[in-house]
Amino acid sequence: MYYHRILITGGAGFVGSNLAVSLRRNFPDVEVVVLDNLMRRGSDLNLPRLQAASVVFQRGDVRNLADIDAVGPFDLLIECSAEPSVHAGLEAPKELIDINFNGAVNCLEAARKRGAAVLFVSTSRVYPIEPINALSFEESESRFEWTDTVGVAETFPLHGRRSLYGTSKLAAELLIAEYVHHFDMRCLINRCGVLAGPWQMGKVDQGVVTLWVARHRFARPLSYIGWGGIGKQVRDILHVDDFFDLLKLQMASPEIWDGRVYNVGGGRGSSASLLELTALCQTATGNTVQIESNPETSDVDVRIYITDCGKVTADLGWTPTRDVPRIVADINRWLAENEALLSPLFLDHRDTTID
Repeated sequence: MYYHRILITGGAGFVGSNLAVSLRRNFPDVEVVVLDNLMRRGSDLNLPRLQAASVVFQRGDVRNLADIDAVGPFDLLIECSAEPSVHAGLEAPKELIDINFNGAVNCLEAARKRGAAVLFVSTSRVYPIEPINALSFEESESRFEWTDTVGVAETFPLHGRRSLYGTSKLAAELLIAEYVHHFDMRCLINRCGVLAGPWQMGKVDQGVVTLWVARHRFARPLSYIGWGGIGKQVRDILHVDDFFDLLKLQMASPEIWDGRVYNVGGGRGSSASLLELTALCQTATGNTVQIESNPETSDVDVRIYITDCGKVTADLGWTPTRDVPRIVADINRWLAENEALLSPLFLDHRDTTID
């Protein structure tokens, strides 16, 4: 499937900007336009690299359909815009729903009018919290580990609460299924776990891997929060370049754009607890930082999340190739190369933990 003009909403954010630059590098004949309201702090720092890659930037908000229409024609929309914090929904639920659901409605409508395909970047947070935390586990020296489950697959039951963030993304997924059925739209959904890599402006409630590396590099304190405050909660981590490798395969496979859902993540081989991540950051940066302990667990947190990527591997032959040490090293190198630009951003953050 060949595309002439690709629109990436939320395109000045971490995932959107990396996809935009990589698309231009790999497909120089394809025009790439990004739409972003620059609401997230640090997103403006991506504008020079977008310009250097000849990516067209247009300031706008997915909550305003006219802003999307002002972009003009496109034949693929990659929907990366989101309020991705589970905690933000507790503080400003209407804004989160407006961005994540109503924004998705506008994206679908804009794509429908143009006969364009839609790739929806969703989240592992669509899976309910209690059933995940009820999975049997054991405690090892450095992490919590599931005992009877290799990872969460697309067949995992969806009944139960999942946070306002997860609910808003699942609602958008359900709407996509209707658009595929009623309007014969070409759509694809990637439910992503933790994405990480250079140019992620990690902050308190989202982007924890980058923030963890940055706090070590700039010698700032951290906290293990929740699950006893010992840092053994686990996530699988996917390098954004591995995500782009998947996108290339998906773009070349028109038969899969039927509304299907893929769970996309690093899997067991690219997973880490906060305790293990700390050790990797110490090795990469040469610094050891103060880490406090706060045992209180938020009711929107999960002990372990690891993706079962079996379906996307079977369909497309894709598996991640960049492990957690590589991810940490790439982030550390990016921080070193851009220290003057980035240090004010990361020195201003409070303690954090994995969402």
